[in-house]
Amino acid sequence: MTQTISTPDLAKQLGNPGFSVIDVRPMAAYNGWPLLGEARGGHIPGAIALPLSWTDDIEDTNLKTLLQSKGLTAEKTVVVYGYSPGDAVAMGDRLTDLGYENVRTYRAGWEAWAADNSLPMSRLTRYEKLVHPEWMHRLIKGEHAESYPDNGFAIFHVNFGVPEEYAAGHIPGAMHLDTNVLESSTSWNRRSAEELHAALLAHGITHEKTIVLYGRHSSPDTRDAHPGQSAGHIAAARAAAILMYAGVEDVRLLDGGFDAWVSAGYTLEQHLRKPVPVAAFGTQIPNRPELIIDMEAAKALLADPNGVLISIRSWPEFSSEASGYHYIAVKGRIPGAAWGDPGSDAYHMEEYRNVDNTMRCYPEIEAKWRDAGITPEKRAAFFCGTGWRASETFFYAHIMGWEQVAVYDGGWLEWSSDENNPIERGAP
Repeated sequence: MTQTISTPDLAKQLGNPGFSVIDVRPMAAYNGWPLLGEARGGHIPGAIALPLSWTDDIEDTNLKTLLQSKGLTAEKTVVVYGYSPGDAVAMGDRLTDLGYENVRTYRAGWEAWAADNSLPMSRLTRYEKLVHPEWMHRLIKGEHAESYPDNGFAIFHVNFGVPEEYAAGHIPGAMHLDTNVLESSTSWNRRSAEELHAALLAHGITHEKTIVLYGRHSSPDTRDAHPGQSAGHIAAARAAAILMYAGVEDVRLLDGGFDAWVSAGYTLEQHLRKPVPVAAFGTQIPNRPELIIDMEAAKALLADPNGVLISIRSWPEFSSEASGYHYIAVKGRIPGAAWGDPGSDAYHMEEYRNVDNTMRCYPEIEAKWRDAGITPEKRAAFFCGTGWRASETFFYAHIMGWEQVAVYDGGWLEWSSDENNPIERGAP
């Protein structure tokens, strides 16, 4: 049985490089949601998120790799906590079996820590914008959903040209939103203000209504004719960025998307729901034009010592081995852009996702960006091939509290199409 640690002793060790703290609660709790009605939501500062549920189906070798990727080496003293003593002990025993000799369990747990306002706490700045299945369930049932302003809501199942996916099964009450109504089918840039206005009215979207978006991830294959049709979670983030740009004040993403809802045990429906059009959006479009920039603004960022243009393109794309897309011929990269390392190809975001496809623990994203020279005090714009992956990282930066972030909409497709633009090739 693992040894225990008291609240005062744990508080004294915070910041000690020889100590690592593991939070085994669900990611939503770590991010800031008070799932059990505790006094404060969030986590112990410096804690590493490793939900106990992740370890159920992970073999020891893979779990060791995951632990090491989070800096949890065997020589450190590891403190484990959760909502219940049993969860902390279960993880502690697993770590001991893996060879970790200095494991402690904080059996008082998060609720005791949260109840003491003198103890420090950390959380995702805008955690409420990244919702969890139980919150969605409450919203749909008309029950109390924390942070919902009771101003009307709409839920959208988002994808690119796959209405049959929506028809096969979706979250109850959700309507279908095709990204084609938000972006051009030739340039893949956001549509004009007039076109967006018409699309939003037709979908019953006003600037004051809470809009909840989700997608379905179904293993995109770059050999398919339209791999993006299987990358619904990225599509939902793309829709979120454009709706925010248009002026929707309360845009939220379901963390983990469709699969998170199903994994939580909630039911689906096949009833095809049609939006009720509205007469007015309620404000001018775009209401937040600074959230999506064009090529000239991207060039200005490259020349600005306080700015950074971030490439959310895979290593094969960034190193000019591949363009990333069937419809982009030119290979290479934008000179001076920082590399954001998203994942294996143009339709995956493994480096920004946890093992269950939820948003990667935000301190790990911050550390990754810091190592690449990407810091919150800089004006930053993310780009990829055509804006999808960039929109996901933009949304994460936004909910992390970064105030000067945008999407460079044209991305590599636009940049590489202009022969006057400089292009770098070969390994960086």
